[in-house]
Amino acid sequence: MAPAARPWARALWRGCNGLMAAFFALAAFVQVVYAIPAVLTLLVGFNPLVTGNIIWRSVSAVHVFLCVAWAVSLTYYLLRHGQQSLLHEEEGRELSGLVIITAWMSLCRSSSKNPVGGRIQVAIAIVIALFPFMSWVYIYVNKEMRSSWPTHCKTVI
Repeated sequence: MAPAARPWARALWRGCNGLMAAFFALAAFVQVVYAIPAVLTLLVGFNPLVTGNIIWRSVSAVHVFLCVAWAVSLTYYLLRHGQQSLLHEEEGRELSGLVIITAWMSLCRSSSKNPVGGRIQVAIAIVIALFPFMSWVYIYVNKEMRSSWPTHCKTVI
């Protein structure tokens, strides 16, 4: 089915890119590493074909490589020193963010070939786009989880 025949998919894809750009922009206030995917994702939301541009692809590839390298080091650290659940550890939350960046940028890379994506791509995009916001709601509601956090984490949102 041609992309023009699926306006619902185009709207969902752009909506997911808008949500992810907003998430990355909010997260960039805490960790600068999120600023690059915020801009890249915003560009994809405006024009999914931008992912075919060599500059977009290069910046995305380098950023994903650095995120994967940092995620590997955090995983190693958590395996050796982790004492609580993943979201209780600051490094675990950071690792989760790096995984989200990597997954989203990888999903966006295919936009140049198919700007809207198939049903599976749109479904994956919805799940990934909702995950950070659902996690924030869960953490906000779970007072026990927040009680063990350092002070700088308790004052956000």
